[in-house]
Amino acid sequence: MDSFYKDKSILITGGTGTFGQECAKVLQTMGPRRIAILSRGEDKQYEMQKRWPDTHEEKSIMRYFIGDVRDKSKLSLAFKGMDLVIHAAAMKQIPICEYNPSEAVKTNVLGAQNIIEVAVERKIERVIALSSDKAVDPINLYGATKLTAEKLFVAANTLGPKFSVVRYGNVLGSRGSVLPIFLKQKEEGYFRVTDSRMTRFWITITDAVKFVLNHAEEMEGGEIFVPKMSSSPVLSLALATSDETKGYRIDYTGIRPGEKLHEVLVSPSEVERAFDMGDFFMILPGLKFFDGDRFKPSGVTIGQSYTSQTNEWQVTAGELRKMIRKLI
Repeated sequence: MDSFYKDKSILITGGTGTFGQECAKVLQTMGPRRIAILSRGEDKQYEMQKRWPDTHEEKSIMRYFIGDVRDKSKLSLAFKGMDLVIHAAAMKQIPICEYNPSEAVKTNVLGAQNIIEVAVERKIERVIALSSDKAVDPINLYGATKLTAEKLFVAANTLGPKFSVVRYGNVLGSRGSVLPIFLKQKEEGYFRVTDSRMTRFWITITDAVKFVLNHAEEMEGGEIFVPKMSSSPVLSLALATSDETKGYRIDYTGIRPGEKLHEVLVSPSEVERAFDMGDFFMILPGLKFFDGDRFKPSGVTIGQSYTSQTNEWQVTAGELRKMIRKLI
């Protein structure tokens, strides 16, 4: 992987988020010519630049753009000279998207289309976009916008650059994840959990970044890459943050609007196009606009949907506790 990124120019949209910062840290060890960060948060960029100064500083490979994926003119400026775009920018909070649907569409859908159009204009070699398990059989607006974005990126492979998607579940410890909430509740002596049956997929930010960078190198264009992830009841994650010798009160609050009891990473309608590739699944395009020889998967179709409830890689509270210790 190191040789692929050597001397490359890479841009990360939403680059001041948890994923973007970890991705930039890893990429700096791989010899790229330039790493560009595009985000709309002035304060977050200021803090990130204190950690890694921009190209005006001697020997720095970092570059920062204040901008929004809604703004094509700024994207065009930022994309100039780039070899790879990693698209991580999105509105992600389910309740906020539900109450601000037009804003979610502008960022997650129209922003994705802007990424595609500017990548074509700037002749970007490849674009890899981050998606979510919420995009599978969506019941909330956030999931619907991510499903639409997936469709846009896959279909865009007729236009020149290579476009692919990475789809994964909850990132432990990221901004907006439930883990920091449980850690705070632990200090208060009780946990608020929506439903004792609720399950979710879990991945660490380190594994998420590694997975994206691996497949940005290997992509042919049009694939949706899905890592094999651990899953567990959400209650197990809450208990994993706690002191095993103490008792904690658990309040069940009920499922919020737009939430599922269990999440899905590969839907029943996708299984015939989803191949088991060892440590990940690869979903091939449903539309027949590619050369039949473009994809030659070595695995077999998975035959059943991939859900957090039936996932064979279930982890216990003890195993989650070990994962959490590495994050805090």
